[in-house]
Amino acid sequence: MADYSNYNSWLNESRSRAWSIYQSTPTPTTKSEEWRYTDLSKLFPLENFGLEANPETSTKKPARESLTDPINTAGRVQFTGGLVTNIQLTPAMESQGVGLDSLQNTTHEKHQEIIQANLCSHILPPESGKFQALNAALWTDGIIIYVPKNVRIEMPIRGKHHLVDNNQVVCTRTLIIAEEGSHISYVEEFRSDDFNNKRFVSSAVEIIAQKNATVDFVSVQNLGRGIFFQAAQKSLVHRDASVNTLKVTLGASLSRLDLNTQLLEPGANSKLLGLYFGDENQHFDHNTSQDHLAPHTGSDLLYKGALDGSARAAFRGIIRVGREAQQTDAYQTNRTLLLSDKARADSLPNLEIEADDVRCSHGSTVGQLDPEAVFYLLSRGSSRQQAERLVVLGFLGDVLTRLPRGAFKRVVKNVTDAVEQKLHHG
Repeated sequence: MADYSNYNSWLNESRSRAWSIYQSTPTPTTKSEEWRYTDLSKLFPLENFGLEANPETSTKKPARESLTDPINTAGRVQFTGGLVTNIQLTPAMESQGVGLDSLQNTTHEKHQEIIQANLCSHILPPESGKFQALNAALWTDGIIIYVPKNVRIEMPIRGKHHLVDNNQVVCTRTLIIAEEGSHISYVEEFRSDDFNNKRFVSSAVEIIAQKNATVDFVSVQNLGRGIFFQAAQKSLVHRDASVNTLKVTLGASLSRLDLNTQLLEPGANSKLLGLYFGDENQHFDHNTSQDHLAPHTGSDLLYKGALDGSARAAFRGIIRVGREAQQTDAYQTNRTLLLSDKARADSLPNLEIEADDVRCSHGSTVGQLDPEAVFYLLSRGSSRQQAERLVVLGFLGDVLTRLPRGAFKRVVKNVTDAVEQKLHHG
């Protein structure tokens, strides 16, 4: 039996250290290159949330159930108000040693050891930024997904986050450890109603893919208005391993994403997909980095979005190739459709290359609907509204077609339906 009191002491010390870093780190302003297009003082002043150290956590352990109807699912996690309230895992996964557990309330000794060795430390430490420190200080719960060596999970584990009325600040964390030769897919979804008073939701994701491991991670953010959603994700990718991510941003009034992948050893690879659709006065800010630290590594980023109403989006991406990272293949593309005269997009792709034997490219476009595509559909009998909707769906659907088929069929349908709903109300 693990010494739970020692584990709780470690959690408290970790949070206390992060809070000190948060307090000593200045709030980002538009003078910073990474926040040039997002003025927090006007959009969501942090002082309005009454943030305090020592968040109220629950000692109530989540209900654990055996997943007896595993249709296209290896496990399920339910978050309610930032707390893990239900965990389900198939008997087959449990028998192979797959771990799916609450970060706050685990009593599993091995899980506690893994958490203490990795959480809020060398992957995504509180020193990474103001909001990373805030999450590390105030997270109330989260999950660890641990996949043992050579265990391959073909169907995804699914996590659902639901906010309740009394949640003003919600901070959660996710830790995924894929051991050598393993495979794991995780799909998380954030949903809520609209709120009249402002709310803050923060998510931090830490991923390690060991030799020959594959991690597929999908995050769908479809929160209500009145919410500032801040997410940070960092992946450490080892020899011949792959980490593939899709970030879907549809909801919240303000959404900020910091995404970093580090390719640490030869053969490491990462695909980074993003899809966003903003309307009314939504504001989306994406900040990405692909760090190549070893030779023979690859990364490919594709972010596509559409903006209607007075929505605004910013994309800032950088590919860094270290001196030792010869024969790197790295690509970065950001494309945005503007569906109204008041919508605005800013895109800043960038390269920092120290090696001389590489293939790297970056590009961005901001433009209107393709008139030839619209004209073609009009000539086939579509109304103008139908034609424009089909062009937008085809433009964004290009991202979804790059997901592995089968395991993510439900994701593709749900995201497509959500985009269609926004188009219908536009």
